Amino acid sequence: MKSPELQQLTASEPLSLEEEYEMQSSWLMDEDKCTFIILEKSAFENTGDEIGAMIGDTNLFFFQSEDCMKLAEAEIMIAENSARRKRRGWEAMLLMLRYGCEELAIEKFQAKISCVNEKSILMFQKMGFVKISESAVFKEVTLEKCVNETWRHWLMAETQGSQYIQTGEEEDIKSE
Repeated sequence: MKSPELQQLTASEPLSLEEEYEMQSSWLMDEDKCTFIILEKSAFENTGDEIGAMIGDTNLFFFQSEDCMKLAEAEIMIAENSARRKRRGWEAMLLMLRYGCEELAIEKFQAKISCVNEKSILMFQKMGFVKISESAVFKEVTLEKCVNETWRHWLMAETQGSQYIQTGEEEDIKSE
């Protein structure tokens, strides 16, 4: 990731292409992570080129919380400027949260977001997350959402045009 703006918003370090590939390879084998690559639907439908249609990713990192609930830290990045402010991040994050609830039995989600990334903070708050802490040292806020039936129903309603499709060993989520 070469964009200084994205590095600041995602608290990321610049990586070489080789380092990016190494990181992706390690994530593939790590059972404590789940990653969805976000494609621009129209670009993929027009070209069939997954690489060219890539606009970002969303991730879950799993661990046990202090209250023994199955917890996942959620992250989202829309890397392509042309894909921002079109609700792609909103849709992808909702689908990842739904997948986490339905398929991975996540009971609580957290999002750690740079204090300067106001759009991302607002997006998670609109999804029902609440601020539980702020770190001056890391310059980030932590938002949290406990899963309950009311929220599950809301997630289902927000993603009702989507379905899981098993393709080989991978699962795809299609959205209309």
